Amino acid sequence: MIDISFWQTALSFSAIIAAGASFYFSTKSRRADTVKLRGIYGARTNICMGLMLIIIALIQLMLFEGSTIRLIVGTIFLLLGLFNLFAGIRNHSAFNRMKEQ
Repeated sequence: MIDISFWQTALSFSAIIAAGASFYFSTKSRRADTVKLRGIYGARTNICMGLMLIIIALIQLMLFEGSTIRLIVGTIFLLLGLFNLFAGIRNHSAFNRMKEQ
């Protein structure tokens, strides 16, 4: 059986990587020249931010003893993360279909 400290480390590392990727794509989005690239990088920012929020929610819900506040915060993060992930995927496909302007 894998120890709980492994999961804490793996999920924490994954959240840090997702936050870094979100920062990277956010910066690329602001510096993009075309509307299409700005939209694609913005969508990737949403996807990474959604993954980060889902990972943080998993940390809150699964790795610590449950309290009401922790359950509420974890559920809110999970819902926000799923919404960001869905919106990012939808926007990414829409901007990929867009013609260059």
